[in-house]
Amino acid sequence: MRVVLAGTRGFGAHYLERLRRLRDVVELAGVCDTAPPEPGALDGLGEPEFSPDLPELVKRTGARIAILATPIPTHAELTLAALAAGAHVLVEKPTAATLADFERMERAAAEAGLACQVGFQSLGSAAIPAVREMIASGVVGRVTGIGVGGSWPRPASYFTRSPWAGRRRLDGVDVVDGALTNPFAHALATALAVAGAEERGAVEAVETELFHANAIESDDTSSIRVRTAGGPPIVAAVTLCAAERDEPYVVVHGERGRIRLTYTLDEVQVDDEPVRRFGRTDLLRNLVAHVASGEPLLVPIARTGAFMEVMEAIRVAPDPLPIAADHLDRSGDGVVLPGVADLVDASADRLALFSELGASWATPLLVGDRVVAEYVTRPDLPLTESPRPYLHPVRTLGGTVVTEVRPPDHPHHLGAGVAVTDVGGRNFWGGRTYVRDQGPTWLDDHGVQRHVAFEERDAAGFAETLLWERPGEEPVVREERTARAVPLSRGWALRFSFTLRNLTGSPLTVRSSATKGRAGAGYGGFFWRAPAGTPGLRVFTGAAEGERAVHGSRAPWLALSAEDWTLVFAQDDDPWFVRVAEYPGVGTALAWDTPLVFDDVLARRVTVVVADGRVAPADVPALVAEATG
Repeated sequence: MRVVLAGTRGFGAHYLERLRRLRDVVELAGVCDTAPPEPGALDGLGEPEFSPDLPELVKRTGARIAILATPIPTHAELTLAALAAGAHVLVEKPTAATLADFERMERAAAEAGLACQVGFQSLGSAAIPAVREMIASGVVGRVTGIGVGGSWPRPASYFTRSPWAGRRRLDGVDVVDGALTNPFAHALATALAVAGAEERGAVEAVETELFHANAIESDDTSSIRVRTAGGPPIVAAVTLCAAERDEPYVVVHGERGRIRLTYTLDEVQVDDEPVRRFGRTDLLRNLVAHVASGEPLLVPIARTGAFMEVMEAIRVAPDPLPIAADHLDRSGDGVVLPGVADLVDASADRLALFSELGASWATPLLVGDRVVAEYVTRPDLPLTESPRPYLHPVRTLGGTVVTEVRPPDHPHHLGAGVAVTDVGGRNFWGGRTYVRDQGPTWLDDHGVQRHVAFEERDAAGFAETLLWERPGEEPVVREERTARAVPLSRGWALRFSFTLRNLTGSPLTVRSSATKGRAGAGYGGFFWRAPAGTPGLRVFTGAAEGERAVHGSRAPWLALSAEDWTLVFAQDDDPWFVRVAEYPGVGTALAWDTPLVFDDVLARRVTVVVADGRVAPADVPALVAEATG
């Protein structure tokens, strides 16, 4: 059967090799490209005609099939042109750059009465129907979710291989060349096929977390959650910044076991049973058989409808966020994000997004194009440290880190966040609990602030829901937390608020160590741990200077200043808790010397100016006004 190939470079070279292997069923009658093929590219394929005009080439050669191995944004127009010229189409994945283009392609194929097969080669594997049969027969019980993991390295040249590489848009045209939509598109399509969610309407919602470590516009490290209509959720995590290649896979989580499909190898393993290997049908051979004798298509365009719904969600999602440079290893040819392969596997194993696994780089706060803070949602900490979300590292615009986590002097100090020594008898601060007439004592009273979900997220910040609870007990508080980074004329400001909603049904009491007899220890509320050993520290308000003078004061703002940085804290509700001599830290005191009791809601807001260098006291009020305005 005579075919023409559009695109002979890049992935088109792979199709040339396939055409050599399939000379028993196809003849390459023509090639279409913007320039003639390179010398030797067509060796062993006869003397096909060349033309930059695809419809003209189809008509002149009488080709029955047009193979499209061209850039993503050209798929739709070339498919329509080939169909109009009377050729069946095999278009390389992804189907198209936009859902609207997909719909045009699907409609044109139906109107022309011609086939349009999409080059998701993994969907030609017999492993997929085998896995679906295992699921249907109850091999692993009820399916609770499907995980996807993929970790590959990529050299710097991968992202400069063409003008559209690593782009979301080019000259106003959608490209969507991201990790999930191009190199790992097979992983996503395979997971949707295993879930039985392949056609339009199968996808109800998509959560996206898109990042880039390379200097590109699109994503090279991503996690997403796909909620399917009546089916299991799919969580996919992939990266092009791994230290070495791992074979990507799909794992089916069942109540009684797991099925792992390594789709690049067509291998299936149920729990610890021996691996089974399956065959695969070449999609071009299948298309030839379809045209010649009506054999059913393996990947008709309709089968990629759900994939395109996910791709559309990625296309319209906020632009990928940068991963801060201090997380990256740039010593080799490609950028490596150390530990990312383990994080990818954890995501597929636990069906959790990167941010839900506690990766700090997965929830950055940006001012312009600079990552000024990172947020850890689920730190891996012992219960004695009252695990809780926190901001760290927080940086000045110049890159100086102004927070500290788990310092030797107080391992339960965690960057910047909310920590309270006693809420309804539970310790949400960490460390020992102060007992009246006894002193600091280790008690089994520690609580956890558990991240539930982000209600909103963008480059500047987030809105989050948390539950405060003791393991094994009902939550005592639901918290609504927001954090925003805003630029200032000098530095930037963190606007942080938290609202605690009492879930106990009776008045809830907040206590500090001071309320139990430890004089001056009124800490508990918003707390910022600054780096120990910082030279030249000064602390002052508009009316006083020095730790002793400002500790416990109710000034509208308080500054902690060093040679390299200045932090200015502003709030109106509570006394200030301050440490400089023992360690550098500033916080608000919800219960300075008297317990605070609330029935329903307790809400607070604090703004922190983060600036490079030492800010003069006379300049602070204007900065505070700008930050809080």
